[in-house]
Amino acid sequence: MLYIFSLIISYLLGSVPFGLLVAKVFNKGDLRKVGSGNIGATNVMRVGGLRLAGLTWILDMLKAIIAVFIGNYVGGVAFGAWCGFVAIVGHCFPVWLKFHGGKGISSLFGVILAVNPLIFIICGIEWLIVALGSGYSSAGATVVFCLLPVFGFIISTGVGCAFLAIALLCMIRHRQNILRLIKGQESKIEWKWKK
Repeated sequence: MLYIFSLIISYLLGSVPFGLLVAKVFNKGDLRKVGSGNIGATNVMRVGGLRLAGLTWILDMLKAIIAVFIGNYVGGVAFGAWCGFVAIVGHCFPVWLKFHGGKGISSLFGVILAVNPLIFIICGIEWLIVALGSGYSSAGATVVFCLLPVFGFIISTGVGCAFLAIALLCMIRHRQNILRLIKGQESKIEWKWKK
């Protein structure tokens, strides 16, 4: 029963739409009606600049970190990773927004940080190098999706399976971005501190 309760709490935590809330608090409008229509940090940056995107990113990471810590306390590291996966499911399909949410990349990084800070550093550096070098956030994210299961299975089979599920979910959520990258039609990041 405690395991089920932990998964429910993880989903509800993940469902909190911080991007939407940050945009509203700072009078940047309804994220669902501007930019890409996504409620994640990348769209917040389009309408509110890097400062608000950073705040959104941190909050979206934090909800996933809390979910992992709950899982760790209840059932150990592997269950913590699965609670992190459920939090990302909540972020992508939030009950409060009729299951139309973000793409999960910031919450993914929260899960990685909570499970293993060294993997977080490696993936974070990779994302920065690829995203800054190419100008495409989705390119950096796609490489992370490919690396994540490998790192997970190094830790344990349970963590590896959870990381594989996370990578597949996030890759599916980014499928349109990946197709646009292949076609050379993906939008580049606008690195502006504030708007």
